[in-house]
Amino acid sequence: MLLTINIGNSSIRFGLFNNNYNLKCNCSWIINSNPHRSLDEYILLFRNIYQQYGIFSKLIKNIVIGSVVPTLTNIVEQSLYKIHKIKPIIVDRYSSSPIIHYSHQLGTDLYANAIAAYTLYNKENILVIDFGTALSFTCIDKYGNLKGVIIAPGVNSSLSALIGNTSKLPKIKLKKPPHILGEYTETCIQSGIIYGYLSMVEGLINRINQELKKNCFVIATGGLSHIYTPLTKEIHFKDKLHTIKGLKILFHWNK
Repeated sequence: MLLTINIGNSSIRFGLFNNNYNLKCNCSWIINSNPHRSLDEYILLFRNIYQQYGIFSKLIKNIVIGSVVPTLTNIVEQSLYKIHKIKPIIVDRYSSSPIIHYSHQLGTDLYANAIAAYTLYNKENILVIDFGTALSFTCIDKYGNLKGVIIAPGVNSSLSALIGNTSKLPKIKLKKPPHILGEYTETCIQSGIIYGYLSMVEGLINRINQELKKNCFVIATGGLSHIYTPLTKEIHFKDKLHTIKGLKILFHWNK
């Protein structure tokens, strides 16, 4: 089996696939990137997760890692080597793939998003919106040309900044409020974060479509995609595993 790992600033997503070209994920889980853990702590954590999900470590024959956090890449790689005695393949924007891009600053997660979109969806223009630590928009056409990227502050980052810089604000649960105009502090902030970001997402989709002069097929991924997708008709499909599918494709191109 193939273990795929997407290391982000807020979380680490794992996916377990068969070693063939099938992109159906057999099992997936997520852990926080913080707090900092030692090598031994990661080894113990990974072993406990395997036990929890009934995963036999000997069945994992290949490992691929995509990361935007260099300080975490090495320790995760070392801990997995200790468990599996397998050297993981590390992929990034310079790894071989079926798409064409000229960016020297493209994050591995955005690269994987573009690759998965191009491989899985036969559409004129595809837009992947990743509701992660940052809110990102990655656009690619059916010929494998990366059209461009938009990056904005992430939803949780904005919410944390607001609460952290305001002494009397309570901790806010991120969910759809009952009305646009809130009556209490919590629902007022929920409306701003949910509908404010939704308006930005819909507005950027509209501007991208205008610039390309064709409507994009829009995919949502990332930890908060399940909150925003039901609230708009501009998002056509949601796949929380979209990025790790891209990492799996990168593995097959670079193994």
